[in-house]
Amino acid sequence: MDIRQITNRYHVSPQISPEDAEAIKDAGITTVICNRPDEEVPASHQAETIRHAIEAAGLRFEVLPITHHTMTPDRIAQQAALVKESDGPVLAYCASGTRCSIIWALSQAGQQDADAILDAVGRAGYDLRALRPTLDAAAAAQR
Repeated sequence: MDIRQITNRYHVSPQISPEDAEAIKDAGITTVICNRPDEEVPASHQAETIRHAIEAAGLRFEVLPITHHTMTPDRIAQQAALVKESDGPVLAYCASGTRCSIIWALSQAGQQDADAILDAVGRAGYDLRALRPTLDAAAAAQR
């Protein structure tokens, strides 16, 4: 398991396994968000299997599958709301953590400077510099 911190409250990782639930809890995470569609993984790693393990560890589990085509403003707002509603640190996971980083970055457009957003995801190992025009456009649309 590879938990990467974007902020004190938001962390991302590549695909997790049911066996990771206790380590996730021990890391201080209180909510896990699955951003990976079930079609991408075998049954052993689909959302309901992971949900069972995460909830058995006493953590909250949410499912918001994201693809390039479904990363809409509504979905970005849903993810942001899940993070805001969490009673502690959140771990969002997908195949590599990139989608979870992108959706967080887009949720921050207009709230933080694009450099700060890109620096945060960059420190976690995700190079999203190509997202800058989208971040700038989203921020401008909110003005």
